Amino acid sequence: MDVLWAVKRGTRKPTRIMYEANLSWKPLQKILKSMISQDLIVEVDARAERDKRTSIVFEITQKGENIVKYFNRGKDYLRLEEISKVRD
Repeated sequence: MDVLWAVKRGTRKPTRIMYEANLSWKPLQKILKSMISQDLIVEVDARAERDKRTSIVFEITQKGENIVKYFNRGKDYLRLEEISKVRD
């Protein structure tokens, strides 16, 4: 989920995603491949952009957006449960 959240927030470059999701390179590569195969993110050719250091960047798909929304709703619900338990 950290990878999806990073891409959703606009982090597109693989190294930046790696840092934001607190992963090392090899696990990140496996996660990115898995997410691409599940149509959660897509690879975009970035050679036409100004930054020549990165040739591939990633963007979140509609399916990936839906997953993030789904987990955010669950996370919000859990926060409400924690607050109500503390008050009891």
